[in-house]
Amino acid sequence: MMNNLLGFFTPWIIYALITLLHYYLPASRLTGYVRHSETGELLKYRLNGRFVLIVTIGLWFFLGYIGWVSFEWLYLVRWYSLAGASVFGLIFSLVIVLPFQSTGRSLIADIFFGRLENPQSGNKELDTKIWLYLIGAVMLQLNVLSFVSHHYFIFGKISSGIFLSASMLTFFIWDYLTFENVHLYTYDFFAERVGLKLGWGCLAFYPYFYLISLWSTVNLQNPDTSKWQLFCFALIFITGWILSRGANMQKYFFKIQPENSFFGIKPKVISDGNRILLVNGFWGVSRHINYLGEILMGLAIALCVGYPEMIWVWIYPFYYIALLVPRQIDDDKRCSAKYGNLWQNYKEKVKYRIIPYVY
Repeated sequence: MMNNLLGFFTPWIIYALITLLHYYLPASRLTGYVRHSETGELLKYRLNGRFVLIVTIGLWFFLGYIGWVSFEWLYLVRWYSLAGASVFGLIFSLVIVLPFQSTGRSLIADIFFGRLENPQSGNKELDTKIWLYLIGAVMLQLNVLSFVSHHYFIFGKISSGIFLSASMLTFFIWDYLTFENVHLYTYDFFAERVGLKLGWGCLAFYPYFYLISLWSTVNLQNPDTSKWQLFCFALIFITGWILSRGANMQKYFFKIQPENSFFGIKPKVISDGNRILLVNGFWGVSRHINYLGEILMGLAIALCVGYPEMIWVWIYPFYYIALLVPRQIDDDKRCSAKYGNLWQNYKEKVKYRIIPYVY
């Protein structure tokens, strides 16, 4: 009973630790792309994701090494930990929504999508969206380490597929926290409010659901996936990463240095005299080629564990499709309203939405 209670509050303790590390560890201070909804000033951000991740992993290893907390603790209490994270995420979502003025939508819509656009606290030292993504990423990494440790304790070694899948998730996390500054220019920061979708999503869904392939298979025997298959899965992941990271980086550098080339790609644009749109490189292949990259990475992570007959491992890449296709539709509507005829001209030049020659 005591272990179950400790398991429930484990994410609360970890989230408090991450918050303290985020607030007190050295950080870069950058001006972003999004403007304050009332003052019109560009928002400033405090970024130290990689530092927080490294210190947290170090603490996890130290506590396991001295025997205070088992390396597999988060696996052993996974259901209670998930319940605790879900309750924490629900409480946070209600607190960040209910006290503030309605957007004019229904209460249910406001709770889900949020009312505040970019809340900051602590004399603007803590940005809520940065904090949420940091919490989700670091907790996901701890879960990955704990689940793989459990697999090792059962079988005495880590199967190649489990190792590769876990490595891909670790790379995904490290990559995101390395390029925190780039993500200040993405859809989440300029288009979404903070409610249950982002709050509960980052505090409960993100750190537990993203490793569903490992969750479903770490207790199973090594399926002995061939090396050439694992090599192909790795190529799928790398291709996805190139598409996702390359597109985001090209857009980022275009925003801050519109005249400069990106990896030899000289920007080609269309304009209506006031606004410009990038129409070459990654952004000339499809209007959201980065979404295709994220789907491919999710597919590779699911394939690596070696149990394609299990429906659970496929939920992760299918989730990306369910998330990103509606987001693409919504983003097209936003861009059409913002750019007018220029957007229609862009759509004629870049015909495909996500998948070239398919969609």
